[in-house]
Amino acid sequence: MFRMHMKFNEPWQESPFQKGDLKYVILDLIKDKPSHGYEIIRILEERSHGFYTPSPGAIYPTLQLLEEMGYIEVTHQNGKKVYTITAEGKKFLAKQEHFAEGIRQQMKVCWSKENTADIRETMIEIGKLGRLIGRRVRNIDAEKMGRIREVVSKAYSDIAAILEQ
Repeated sequence: MFRMHMKFNEPWQESPFQKGDLKYVILDLIKDKPSHGYEIIRILEERSHGFYTPSPGAIYPTLQLLEEMGYIEVTHQNGKKVYTITAEGKKFLAKQEHFAEGIRQQMKVCWSKENTADIRETMIEIGKLGRLIGRRVRNIDAEKMGRIREVVSKAYSDIAAILEQ
């Protein structure tokens, strides 16, 4: 089973892909429709319902690697580089179909409307908690702050245990 990490468009969070997965995702995206880099970014953001927006610093080096490997070629249209899968890229993707399919299925599960709705609601609740504490922090004495920290620490431990199951 492939692990995916959700990203909530925050720089401190991990990529949803394991090292090397992005090349399969990009090849899969452009196998039917040549695309430019920012179009690939937009498509991934749409497919993740806004939970993952790859940075140009992740996409463009991967595109360059794929070009160097001979799996894609670049043409210029309207001042933009358009990336197209090559016959060699199609062969590579076909050879790695089981792996690419695993990544596609994991993306489908993680970024299903049901999952993303729950994740979004959970993140809203976490944000509300942070704002509540932030608004009141000046008026919280050390004893209350200690109790709040214990509650938050316990919640963190409980959530970590759930995620490890």
